[in-house]
Amino acid sequence: MDLLEIMKSQSGYCSNHTDMPTHLQDNAKTLCWEYNKTAPWEKEKRREILQKLFGTCHPLTFIEPSFRCDYGFNIHTHGLTVINYNCVILDTSPVSIGANAFIAPGVCIACAGHSIDPVQRSMGVGTSAPITIEDNVWIGANVTICGGVTIGEGSVIGAGSVVTKDIPAGVVAAGNPCRVLRPISEKDKLEVLKF
Repeated sequence: MDLLEIMKSQSGYCSNHTDMPTHLQDNAKTLCWEYNKTAPWEKEKRREILQKLFGTCHPLTFIEPSFRCDYGFNIHTHGLTVINYNCVILDTSPVSIGANAFIAPGVCIACAGHSIDPVQRSMGVGTSAPITIEDNVWIGANVTICGGVTIGEGSVIGAGSVVTKDIPAGVVAAGNPCRVLRPISEKDKLEVLKF
């Protein structure tokens, strides 16, 4: 299996920066640059760029600029996906985003990491592991999601959290490190005003 196949697999891996296919990053950087300079009314142009950039891009994927990613081909949206301003996705492994995902401003989704050993780190040794955001998840502002994490269906991650471990379905979780605070219940339903 070559490195590109490993990058697209659901397995974590360790690599040296010199092995990474940086030429593929050039394509992502160009497409992100094009996307980020689109005008607010150029919705069709944005959709076309995302179709070229992402591995799988549901037609109901909406991203507010500025947006950055490493490769793009490892990002997969599977339904309505709303990503607010200043999102960064380091997709050195697959990032799967389920239907009805809401991602607030300033979120960082980082499959990539570095060796903890300082000598290896200085030599460019890094790690990567997939990230899965299941259906109906809301990620609050300025959240960081680390490699190898799955966020369960219907869960909410509070603003400013650092998610280092899996979060189960149907819960509110927050903190650094992020931890489950409580299950989501009927008490969480809001009374909507009628105008």
